[in-house]
Amino acid sequence: MKIKKLNQKDYFDAYLISAYCFHMRVEDPEAKRKEIEEEKHEDWGAFDEDGTMMARIINNRFSFYLDGQAVTAGGIGAVSTLPEYRDCGAIRAIFKELLPSAYKNGEVISALYPFKHAFYRKAGYEVVTFMNEYAFAPSVLSDYRFNGEVRKWNPGDSVEDFLQVYQVFAPKFNFAMERNEDQMLEHVKVEKPYLDRKFSYVFKQDGKPIAYLIFTDVRHDPAAILQVEECAWTRREGFLALLGFLARFEADYGEIKLPLPKGIDLLRIIHSPRAYDIQKETQQNFMVRVINAKKLLEVIRKPSDCDFTVKVADDLIRENNGTFRVKADQVQRVPESRAKKTADLEVDVRALGQMAVGAVNFDEALLRGDVSVHAKEDMLRNVFTEKNVFCGEHF
Repeated sequence: MKIKKLNQKDYFDAYLISAYCFHMRVEDPEAKRKEIEEEKHEDWGAFDEDGTMMARIINNRFSFYLDGQAVTAGGIGAVSTLPEYRDCGAIRAIFKELLPSAYKNGEVISALYPFKHAFYRKAGYEVVTFMNEYAFAPSVLSDYRFNGEVRKWNPGDSVEDFLQVYQVFAPKFNFAMERNEDQMLEHVKVEKPYLDRKFSYVFKQDGKPIAYLIFTDVRHDPAAILQVEECAWTRREGFLALLGFLARFEADYGEIKLPLPKGIDLLRIIHSPRAYDIQKETQQNFMVRVINAKKLLEVIRKPSDCDFTVKVADDLIRENNGTFRVKADQVQRVPESRAKKTADLEVDVRALGQMAVGAVNFDEALLRGDVSVHAKEDMLRNVFTEKNVFCGEHF
């Protein structure tokens, strides 16, 4: 088996693998060849002895926020293997090449949407709850009102107001992407609003944008569903504006589905006589992996008196293996000859990913079989705290 980073002449064969595996209906694949071959992305493939591509993975490059700082990150996508080559280890073989390359290219962390958690745990990824989705009838919001300015976005309009809101909102959530105007437009744009049934609104107060809402109209019997794709706000008034606007749709929809970031629990803050009617579904189809343990430990927020040692184990990125001394202003690798026999904290890279991004609280982390605390537990509790998580990108 040969693993290599693909060049543009390989892109079309890789596309066909994903088209087959993801049940894509492509009327004329050859008509897309030029478009596919002109794409610019990091694509990896596994080939058999005859040179036939068996599997592929795309590593999309992003800047994600971690504790308010934008860091270089990878978003794994298009993971696919032709059925005749499955169970031969092709994807794992690609990860063995891709992940060390990501380390050398400056990535700090990686994320993906798994089809199966156990499959990606083998590559060092671990599950993260990144949002919760709430389902309820519009009448649940009957106590909320918004009488301010509402502007619907139309094709050709600027997305500046949306971006202003997002840039205030996003840094508060780990894994929110640092977006520019073009990237914001990708979330808002729609070619045929009344065919695709996708609509976007900005809410303003005193002439300034305070929130936005992007939703699609889902046909459903006996009543349509208002599916929120994304919403964001700059302050409390913006969040209340969203609820007040959604309350207006009582005559139009039988149900609203509202995804919110992990850390913003609607059930804790809703003011409604019908709060018990709200259904909550935790979204666990998201996983993260540490690419550079040292940089990740440097980035996360730490108390001023922080000083502890952590021993990390990583099967696939050898640079992550070892003991690190973590202080508030620096992280240093401890040479093996000087490392204590027992570090204050010992973790597998999977657990470190969960703990560093705040996907678990410390008591939950202690229940894992790959986390051992030997000293300084009070300090470690102040470092590895539960945090808000949100990712609005698809890859």
